[in-house]
Amino acid sequence: MNGRLNSWRAAVRIARRDAWRSKGRSSLVLAMIALPILGVSAADLTLRTAELSPAEHATRVLGAADARVSDPGYAGIAVQQDPKGDITTAADPKYDDEPTPTGPADLAKALPPGVTLLPDSAGSAKIRTAHGLLHSEIRELKATDPLAKGILTPLDGRFPERPDEVAVTSRFLEDSGLSIGGTLAARGLEREFRIVGSYEVPDDLNAQQVNALPGALLEPLRKALEGAGLAVPDHSTTHLLRLPADSGPGFTWNMVKESNAKGVTVVSRAVLMDPPPDSEVPLFQREGYRNHGVTTGAGDTSALIAAATVVGLAMLEICLLAGPAFAVGARRSRRQLGLVGANGGDRRHIRAIVLAGGLVIGLAAAVVGTVLGLALTFLLQPVLEESFGQRFGAFDVRPLELLGIGALAVLTGLLAAIVPAVTASRETVLASLTGRRGVRGSSRVLPMAGLAAALLGGAIALYGSVYSDHMVVVAGGSALAELGVVAMTPALVGLFGRAGRLLPLSPRLALRDSVRNRGRTAPAVAAVLAAVAGTVAVATYATSEDAEQRAQYRAQLPHGAVSAFLTEDGGRDVPAVREAVQRQLPVEVRADVSRVSVGRRACEPYSGEEGCGRLEIVVPQAHQCPLWVSPSGDGEDPAARFSPQERRKLAEDWRCAIDEGGGYVPSEDGLLVADAALLKVLGVDDPAAERALAEGRVVSFRKPQVDPSGRISLRLITDAKAYDEAAERNKPLPGAVKALPAYQVADGVPSYGVAGVISPATVEALGLRAVPVGSYFSTDRQPSSEQQQRLEADLARIGGGVQLHIEQGYSSGNNITLLALTVFAGLITIGAAGIATGLSQADAEADLKTLAAVGAPPRVRRTLSGFQCGVVAVMGVVLGTAAGVLPAIGLRLTERRQQMAQWEEGRDAGWSTAADLPHVPIVIPWETYGALLVAVPLGAAVLAALLTRSRTALARRAAA
Repeated sequence: MNGRLNSWRAAVRIARRDAWRSKGRSSLVLAMIALPILGVSAADLTLRTAELSPAEHATRVLGAADARVSDPGYAGIAVQQDPKGDITTAADPKYDDEPTPTGPADLAKALPPGVTLLPDSAGSAKIRTAHGLLHSEIRELKATDPLAKGILTPLDGRFPERPDEVAVTSRFLEDSGLSIGGTLAARGLEREFRIVGSYEVPDDLNAQQVNALPGALLEPLRKALEGAGLAVPDHSTTHLLRLPADSGPGFTWNMVKESNAKGVTVVSRAVLMDPPPDSEVPLFQREGYRNHGVTTGAGDTSALIAAATVVGLAMLEICLLAGPAFAVGARRSRRQLGLVGANGGDRRHIRAIVLAGGLVIGLAAAVVGTVLGLALTFLLQPVLEESFGQRFGAFDVRPLELLGIGALAVLTGLLAAIVPAVTASRETVLASLTGRRGVRGSSRVLPMAGLAAALLGGAIALYGSVYSDHMVVVAGGSALAELGVVAMTPALVGLFGRAGRLLPLSPRLALRDSVRNRGRTAPAVAAVLAAVAGTVAVATYATSEDAEQRAQYRAQLPHGAVSAFLTEDGGRDVPAVREAVQRQLPVEVRADVSRVSVGRRACEPYSGEEGCGRLEIVVPQAHQCPLWVSPSGDGEDPAARFSPQERRKLAEDWRCAIDEGGGYVPSEDGLLVADAALLKVLGVDDPAAERALAEGRVVSFRKPQVDPSGRISLRLITDAKAYDEAAERNKPLPGAVKALPAYQVADGVPSYGVAGVISPATVEALGLRAVPVGSYFSTDRQPSSEQQQRLEADLARIGGGVQLHIEQGYSSGNNITLLALTVFAGLITIGAAGIATGLSQADAEADLKTLAAVGAPPRVRRTLSGFQCGVVAVMGVVLGTAAGVLPAIGLRLTERRQQMAQWEEGRDAGWSTAADLPHVPIVIPWETYGALLVAVPLGAAVLAALLTRSRTALARRAAA
């Protein structure tokens, strides 16, 4: 035992000294292993630090309070909630089908006696700033109260202490142009507030928030807006709660359930720190909510499998790349290893010395990668926090996890050194001392096993893409086929050698040398193969998916057109929005649009507020899709009346197969009030439509809404609530119906979401009111990024929810992705080929000196090195391209089958039509293939030639 330990100790000493002597090669292998360790350790530290502990999370939500209580507004009926308070629903299952009652609950009755409450209200307002108006969140919380400590973090100045003081977030100061000591005011409220400090919200560093004392801003603003007849932003109030000092272990789960029974939701510190089991949560026992609290482990298992696969592939790649590098070291140390054998050392000692080299490099890589990961994470934490938009928790170092990550580096180093160790131990002492190389036949078993694995994997992938619905079958078969190709690499390298007779002298020598020394060529080719195969697979899949997304893309406007809408405050700021767009963008035609307003002027589309109505286009019964509407109105599924064969036929019916486009229109029914300029901006080249609009007819873009007599019917709904109740109970629908002459635009003309256009004169003749909502604009050229930024700044000064869209067409992010993949594969290819070239130079050093001695010009050395590197790159790229196409095509075929099956199922069920037919193309990225097949090997060869010394000192060859 002591003898083995001493021999290993000596082997480690020799390996450490050899690594130090060959600093360049050692640094290369160390960096190759340490870089993944750095990335993984940094990712582990970042994720652990960003993940808040239960105590940290409770502090950010509750401050120093015992709980936070809120009223869901169910009029005090019993509710059920999850332990975190994220889900709240009425306890009685009957309210799953019926509307829940509305109204406040009685907090005093729902909470234990003697508690202390601190209100925390949240709302919004338009704040006057140095630039104009800024839509900002308003939070009324007495931040100086001990209960609120930890919710808001002070930065400069102080929190408000008087009703006329406010504090603001640092992001608000940055965007508003205001400063501490200045004043701000909310639009609609004449009162001004002095800014006394700045702070940040730890969970949202980008929050634009104003902090005031409870009751100082939101309530006065509500009264002022109501008095002016303007829309009032919603706001809500929760309460931080502190129990009496002698109340025991805090607000327990049983106390939470007692408060739930009286209609109040509670987020408790005690529950967050020690959640109850799912069996004690009534909400999780209900159908539809059971999986919210149950962790099946399937997701975690999939994540672990994916992580293990990635780690395994990374280790394989590193081993394939680092293995030849260790072989270089063993080859350069042949004489030293021969001396060990000459002095009584056996093969075991030779293997130990080479393996010790892997152990030494692995340990050094583990230490360097882990230390750099720690330092990098610590230094970049503020930058990462800004990127994530929230503060992390305490710096969390898990020693066992870091040790496990470091052990991967050691294991990788040892695995990479195994093959070179076995190869070095097989050399005879005489061959090592004299520099001669023995000739060994290549294994016949490994290529045959690789061929069998490649065929089996290809068959599995083919089966998965044609018959199976599980993508894992395709992925597994493709991985098996790729491993089979890797195993066949030595034999395939030999097949490449047959092309040597067709090449000139230098590439023929390089190819012959690579084939003769497959022990160093095959691992490098396999490494290139693996990297290129992954790149080709991802590139092919991404390009095909990009083509699918391009086909599915629905433009909201013609290319280069602009829309700007503002529905707040009855269109008061619409003129300012129009002016800002025309000032900053190259506008060619402006089309002002309005909507028909039924009820109060300040009502917004889809608002459903009291006193707000709407306009509805009535589709004739004969033009309604039978799959969607039941003629009896009995509430049953309309499609159930038809057989699957009839549903397939109806899916092709023009009444059902309608694509209404994807544009946003600020009107419930899609009917806009505008003149002929809107038709020009939308690209409708139809003089008859312009004449019809001028004559007072409605221009319709949807065929079903025009009846056979050529008229369109509009229902004026003055009481939206009564209308919805009548529709739900299948009663006659209230609201007067007016029929207007219409002109139907030809089929195939894109409407971009617009259902119809009615002229302002026609609206006025009907006695209706048109409220401006914005404009459409055509441009004479695509707006630049600088113009868009200036426009965004102008609109931010106006404030409010301006909805701006500039149609730029489909934008693919795959170009950058494919470029990154190509660069990655190129770097791997150049690295692997460079390592193989370095090994070949070590092997052929004596031959090159002999060539120089017999008069070969200096450029031969450089040329030979370039071609050696290029040969390895070409072989790896060709094999990798062939191996990478299979999984991509298999996955796309599987997706096509899945989507078609879903579409056919939906068509037979009555909810899919011809407009929903899936399009799953398979597209080959020829540009990426060309860059890999031509540019990368050529670049590797040129780089190797440039970095190789053309002259070397002559030396006497060892005697035979």
